[in-house]
This record gives sequence, C-alpha cells and structure tokens, in this order.
Amino acid sequence: MRSVEERKPSRSLRPAQSKLSILLLLVSTNLLSVYLFSGGMCPFIGGTDVLLRELKSTKSELAQLQRFMETLLRGHGDKAASDDMDGWPDEFPREMKLVVGPHKLPLGYNRNLGTDKLFQPLGSACRRFREEMARYMTYEVGGECPSDEVFAQRLMLKGCEPLPRRRCHPKSPKGYVDPAPLPESLWATPPDTSVVWDAYTCKNYSCLVKRGRSDKSYDCNDCFDLKGREKSRWLVDSSGGVLDFSIDSVLATRPAGTVRIGLDIGGGSGTFAARMRERDVTVVSSTMNFDGPFNSFIASRGLVPLHISVAHRLPFFDNTLDVVHSMHVLSNWMPEATLELALFDIYRVLRPGGLFWLDHFFCSGEQLNTTYVPMLARVGFHKLRWATGRKLDRGIGKNEWYLSALLEKRMT
Repeated sequence: MRSVEERKPSRSLRPAQSKLSILLLLVSTNLLSVYLFSGGMCPFIGGTDVLLRELKSTKSELAQLQRFMETLLRGHGDKAASDDMDGWPDEFPREMKLVVGPHKLPLGYNRNLGTDKLFQPLGSACRRFREEMARYMTYEVGGECPSDEVFAQRLMLKGCEPLPRRRCHPKSPKGYVDPAPLPESLWATPPDTSVVWDAYTCKNYSCLVKRGRSDKSYDCNDCFDLKGREKSRWLVDSSGGVLDFSIDSVLATRPAGTVRIGLDIGGGSGTFAARMRERDVTVVSSTMNFDGPFNSFIASRGLVPLHISVAHRLPFFDNTLDVVHSMHVLSNWMPEATLELALFDIYRVLRPGGLFWLDHFFCSGEQLNTTYVPMLARVGFHKLRWATGRKLDRGIGKNEWYLSALLEKRMT
C-alpha cells in the first residue's frame, strides 16, 4: 500500500464550478418545494389532468433554470481557463499560451514533481511587460526566429529571465566554417562568418578591435583585441601586489590540483577562462552581448559562455564550485539589495574552502567602509588577501576606490 505522502491527490472541481453546481441544486430543490407547499397541492382537487399540466409547466421552468445555470458555469469555466494562463490575457498569441499554461504529464502524478502538471520556467517580471512578451512570442512556428537579439536581451535585463522557449530557428551565420582546434583557438580571432552581426554596430571583428583602440567608451572596450592588453591579464601581480593578483598566486593558496571548476561573472570575451584553461581549470564565463558578440566569441575560443544577467540566480547546485571570479561587474552601480543577494548566491555555490576572487570592485571612499565591508562580513567570507587603491580614470576629485580581495568560504 502506498504511503499517504505518495498517494496521488484527488482531482476536484474548480472552486467557481463547484459553488455554482451546489447553487443550481439548491435553487432547483427549493423551487420545487415552494411549488408543492404554496399551492402546488391544489391541482389534486381538480383531478389528475390538472396535476399533470402543472407538473409539465414546473418541469419546463426547471429546464430553463438549468440552462441558465449551465451558461453561468460555462462562463466561469472560461474564467478558469484564464486562471490556467496564470493571469495572462486569453488574447495572447497561441505560442505565449503554450509556454505559460501548465501541461498535464502524460503518465499522471509524478512524486518527484509533487504534481500532475509541468510548469514552464518564466521570469516573474515578464508579466510587467506583456506587450513586449506578445511581440517576442509572435513568430512562424518552425520558421526562422525574428532578428530580435537586442530586444530579447533588454527583456532579460528588465528581469524577464529566463525568457520562454520558442519554436523557431535562430538565424545561422552565412558561410560558417569550423572553429580552430584547441589550444590554438584560445588566442585566435574567430572568422567573421562565425557570427550573425545583425544586432551590432560593428559588422566584423576588425571593427571591434579598432573600436577598442579609440577614445570612445564601450563595454569591455578592448576585450576583442587578443594581441593587446588581453594577452597580459592575470599573469603577474601588480607592483607591490596591490590590486592586480596573478592567477598563479591565487591558485597557490589551495593544494595543487584542487581548483578544477569555476565561474567568471561578467567574463567579457573569456580571457580569464582561457588563462585558467591553460592551467587545466574549467571556467564558465557569464556575459551579456552589449553591442558585441561576446558569447559567440567565447564559444569560438573553445570556452563555455553563459548568457545570463548579473541578477540571475546562479545555475549551479550548492557547494559545487572551486572558484568564482568577477572583475568590475559586481560594483556600486548595482542596488545594494541586488548586490548582497548576488554575494550570498556566490557563497552558496562555492564548496567549503572555495575561493571568491573579487577583482577591482569599485565604489566611493565613503561607501567602502560604511556599506560594502559590512556587507561582505554579513555574507561570511574569510579574507585571504585584501587590497585597496584609488580609481583615477575619472579624476582624483571623485574619491573613487578599487577593492581587490581573495575571499574564502570557510571549511566546516
């Protein structure tokens, strides 16, 4: 015999239908009672024919009442269908209904899920942008997806993450060729035919490299120039070991070979992961495509990109990663609550003894001691290395500071 916990929950009528069904029964019963006890017995005096005529009339009235109540039930049934849409309008595109509504499991109740339905993952903030969602989910099923990468990414950054799946094919690069083999691919600029350039200002990698050498400011300005500053990142400690930590010095804080897998948050074009790959450490790089094909570039280097925003819950199980690194991304531009949640999430995915390398975190001098040092203390990291220095790219009068820290999740 199955235990109480394992028994499949009984199916019940929707609340609106159940209540209206009871109402229909009560009204029908009461109508007949009123008829019988408020003069309905008088026909017996007139004989059987009179009684039959009155009963037929009453039957007709009851049938009309039943049809009326069934209409109400159908109306509430439609409303319940809207409830299945979890509050989304019924007039949404069919594809939107497909990803919003729960789907019955073919084999019925599943003990692992605790339900007989499967719900599609969908960012809670998506419901705030219903018109945008309707646009995103409007396409030809089985055809080519709309060229809407920028639009979709903005939805993600607004909190509509994860986006729903779509039943269409993303546009493929024309003239695609196989990537270079490892380890050559780590430091080779990929061919332009590896990217669909529709979403970007630049239409080739040469443009991106030149853009990085200009005076204008772009996200991860020189990330695509693998022969420039990218080539020397994380190879040596800065003079006096102030802000720049080398990968080798960080790895030396752990027993040899025990740092094996990790995450780089805001990994740009993947250079940190490339340097770790050279040391037999597998690092996933989370990155967004801010007017550049960062995810495609990382993949072409033979590394693993992860297209999620910094506000997204890290898609790793508790106590699993050896190292998490982040440079510039986790800083004072983020709301304090969002940043603290991100730091606790990093703590969650690190194994005991795992390393969190906070690389060039920036903030004002006042914020450092009043806000962010106490925040890191609340999370519970143990300090292994800690260095601060002035951030001068916007002028000395700004009182802006960098913090580089190597933090440890304590062994239990």
